[in-house]
Amino acid sequence: MSRLSWGYAEHNGPVHWNELFPIAEGDQQSPIEIKTKEVKYDSSLRPLCIEYDASSAKIIRNSGHSFNVDFDDTEDKSVLHGGPLTGRYRLQQFHLHWGSADDHGSEHVVDGVRSAAELHVVHWNSNKYSSFVEAAHEPDGLAVLGVFLQGKQTRFTDFDPVCLLPPSWDYWTYPGSLTVPPLFESVTWIILKQPISISSQQLCTFRTLLCTAEGEAATFLLSNHRPLQPLKGRQVRASFH
Repeated sequence: MSRLSWGYAEHNGPVHWNELFPIAEGDQQSPIEIKTKEVKYDSSLRPLCIEYDASSAKIIRNSGHSFNVDFDDTEDKSVLHGGPLTGRYRLQQFHLHWGSADDHGSEHVVDGVRSAAELHVVHWNSNKYSSFVEAAHEPDGLAVLGVFLQGKQTRFTDFDPVCLLPPSWDYWTYPGSLTVPPLFESVTWIILKQPISISSQQLCTFRTLLCTAEGEAATFLLSNHRPLQPLKGRQVRASFH
């Protein structure tokens, strides 16, 4: 398995990621199951403050592992702050995770229930670091906003991701990792409690994305979610009772 060929198939899927990325077996890996009876309400958690500028949306592309919508992050045009965060985190991109059928696909699970898909909105700490790459190596470098999709949208210039978020921004938060290689343990996860809706037709469209390079036999990206990782003593906190 080459460093470029990790994926979700039997030969290069999550069970093999530790061969190239030993941190896959680290103490703060994601995703996890959120068990609401074990979650701790934290009155010090502030409301989220999300300020996105639609003009910062740049392109939509197939990364081979998902579809990504990339944003101009050369300045603080679109930022996330408040919540469990110290400082401002700049929006870099968002992407989706889904499954081969509508009854699973989200990476995080709540009390044993897996949603059809999960949106990840990725930000980096522009208060302390000069780039996403630098921030990704630091414990407080990244913040990922996770949104569950239960079974709509596609212009990606002048696109405001706030329209993808639910009305309520109540959230769970915990320290974790990227859920794809290089799996850095630099993520403050903020998982919104309220899901948004997605149709079966839209989920089917995701499964038609190719995960093969030009010239290779076409293979569809039917599923791209990592299995649950052990909590290993971490505390999940909630902004709500």
